[in-house]
Amino acid sequence: MSAAGGLSWSAAWRIARRDLNARFRGLRLLLVCIFLGTGALAAIGSLTAAIERELASSGQVLLGGDLEVEVWQRDLSPEEQDALAEYGTMSGGTRLQAMATAGDGDDSRAAPIELKAVDDRWPLYGSLTLADGTETGAPTGTEAYLAQGALDRLEIKVGDTFTVGTASLRAAGVIENEPDRLSEGFQLGPTVLVAESVPLDGGLLQPGSLYQSKYRIAFNDVSEDPEAVEEALTEAFPNAGFDFRSRDRASPGADRFVRQMSDFLTLVGLAALVIAGIGIAGGVSSYLDARRTSIATLKVLGASSRDIVRIYSLQIGVAALIGSAAGLATGVLITPLLGSALEGLLPVEGGFVIEPAPLLLAGAYGLLVAFAFAAAPLLRARSYPAMALMRSRIVPLSRDKRALVATGLGIAAICILALITTDQPLLSGGFLIGAGGALIVLAGLGLLIQYIARKLPRPGNPLLRSALSNIHRPGAPTGALVTALGFGLAAFVLLAAIQSAIDGNIQSRVPREAPDYFVLDVPVEGEEQFSTLITDRFPDAMIRTVPTMRGSVLAYGPKDDMVRVADLEELPEGAWVLRGERGITYSDDVPPGNSVSEGEWWDAAHDGEGLVSIDTDFAEAVDLEIGDYLTVGILGTERDVRIANIREIDWENMGFNFTLVFSRNAISDAPHNLSATIDIADGADPSQQGALLRDLVRQFPSSSVVEVGEVLTEARTILQQVSLATLAAAAVAVLAGLAVLMGAIAAARAARMYDTVVLRVLGASRRQVLMMQLAEYGLIALALAGVALALGSGLAWVIITQLFEFDWLPNWGEVLAVLGLGLFIVLAFALGGSLPLLRAKPAQALREL
Repeated sequence: MSAAGGLSWSAAWRIARRDLNARFRGLRLLLVCIFLGTGALAAIGSLTAAIERELASSGQVLLGGDLEVEVWQRDLSPEEQDALAEYGTMSGGTRLQAMATAGDGDDSRAAPIELKAVDDRWPLYGSLTLADGTETGAPTGTEAYLAQGALDRLEIKVGDTFTVGTASLRAAGVIENEPDRLSEGFQLGPTVLVAESVPLDGGLLQPGSLYQSKYRIAFNDVSEDPEAVEEALTEAFPNAGFDFRSRDRASPGADRFVRQMSDFLTLVGLAALVIAGIGIAGGVSSYLDARRTSIATLKVLGASSRDIVRIYSLQIGVAALIGSAAGLATGVLITPLLGSALEGLLPVEGGFVIEPAPLLLAGAYGLLVAFAFAAAPLLRARSYPAMALMRSRIVPLSRDKRALVATGLGIAAICILALITTDQPLLSGGFLIGAGGALIVLAGLGLLIQYIARKLPRPGNPLLRSALSNIHRPGAPTGALVTALGFGLAAFVLLAAIQSAIDGNIQSRVPREAPDYFVLDVPVEGEEQFSTLITDRFPDAMIRTVPTMRGSVLAYGPKDDMVRVADLEELPEGAWVLRGERGITYSDDVPPGNSVSEGEWWDAAHDGEGLVSIDTDFAEAVDLEIGDYLTVGILGTERDVRIANIREIDWENMGFNFTLVFSRNAISDAPHNLSATIDIADGADPSQQGALLRDLVRQFPSSSVVEVGEVLTEARTILQQVSLATLAAAAVAVLAGLAVLMGAIAAARAARMYDTVVLRVLGASRRQVLMMQLAEYGLIALALAGVALALGSGLAWVIITQLFEFDWLPNWGEVLAVLGLGLFIVLAFALGGSLPLLRAKPAQALREL
């Protein structure tokens, strides 16, 4: 005993340990809920931290340097190269789409490739690994290293020769690991790595050809700030159209995706914790209710209210610690599975990932949730005398106001922890406010349902009448059931809405109807020859050609008050057009799939000042109006053009879409080529299509053909990987919801034991008891269906539109079907939970009143 006359912590632990069932009977719901919430956050935090660490620590390897400078359709001038070389070792090369061929005559094979030409200093960081395990550097002479897909398409093996443009190359090895692959972005064909001189020797670098020159720098001084170097180079060459990338953002696409997935997974983890908290409250209440005789006995023997709290706090604490530990271990174990789902999208290392910080954070969340939601039932049980506890089945315990304080402090601690450990405090804060609002709404809805049930006329059917009475009678667990069922059903809706919305984006963003081929770098003077070559084999083919070049916006705004892009510290939100060089074109007519929303299109014969048509989104992002001006840099020269009109663009079609479309007289004198789409009628002979590719390569060796089907397949694969990852993560919330549902039904079942016994004594059959339970749960679930639909779809909308920046395209038929499945599961659980009631022995139960 302690000095104050109460039990010491050691004595309380001895009693708690003896009373604690080895299989944690009664506390399993608490274990499951903490396990799910902690496991989800552990896996999420470990995977995100590992990816971010890899991106940060391997930035130089992923980029291939400390800083990258990229320009289109030209090489860097000697002055520009000298300026870069002042900062360190420099490695340059070119990137372009090309066609590779192998074989002779009708037996030849052609394949679109991503040609990557590098100098002998490549790679500045890391090393190229071949499939045979050899680590090597850049290829030399006519050697080439190929991705396995290129060998497969060309039907060649290592040692064989093939042709790119007019250059004959030898396949010297198969690429296994390309150190800077992630920074190269989305590919339109398998990689072929060659020496720096190959594109020029193969006749691929003609005036107007669409190619990129990339230069990487390894700083002499490792402490050199890449951003400071960017600013210095931009100031020295303001019209060069440089596009920069640094070791700190080696792969902006990957960084953005990691941020989006991290935010999404964090929301899922918080949702799982909110749902788990409800389950914990219900589970602890049920557990203490089952221990009412033990608590009463302890009080009769002289135990104080503080002793009761100590004993059962220790039991609940042990269960919470075990659940948290199991969740942390499981989070570590499943991290490789999540990583494999994202393989190819992100730099995820194989094997297990142990990140102490996210594991500690997940454990802290689990214990805080256990404290916050277990406090109320614990404090309620401590405040009543032995007789009240013995008769708690028929004399419900009232609420303890101190429990509200304890729960409030726990929830506040959870919110503070969430806000100080997230990169998106507004997002997390908004979610927590929304979750709190949802709890308030569900609590209010529970009261409303009880009020309505009390005011409704009594049904003639005795089963319905009893079910309705159970909803509003004193001590009815309607409030807890409404909260648990509401969040459980909302979790079903959340999963269905996210999954169907991503599927909808796959269908809309990656259309099944698209041109068969894109062709790049068709010479302007060869347009007629190009069209004839295609129509000779496919007379019904649809061909569209557009002039294509690259340019960068250097300044924008009213003529006398233009904003220089180089002077901006940060680009306006949505003004991605201002970042580096972009594809541009000129046209006499409004492009297909576009519509003029403001202003007028120019005449084909226009020969006045240069004009430009801009996209609505770009105009809104930088507040441009008709009559304003743009200064555009093309191949190092500046051109001023006036905005003549603003267009709406259908970005979802697979044709040519340009944000900037110029009048012919504005830019047509700059060196350029044509790009083309070829749409061949369905049912065309595949052999004829293969012959067409061979003819195109033979007659236009500097052009490149992109087979759209391969691109669409890769795009669908990427989106499906995203879909799989989100499905796996959102399933955690559903599992937590199911656990809470089972716990709520189990708790309600314990409270209904005496009701069932009384009904059986009065002559009710088993079937009538079961039907009464199903009717009660069915009425509550139906009343909650609309609220669950709103909660689940609302959170899904935030995730899809605000995090992933996808369109909101759920399949409402699937969502409603899943909600219906949720309602069915609720009723099935209610039926299963009611079966033990039928086995209760009336005599024994009545003796315990």
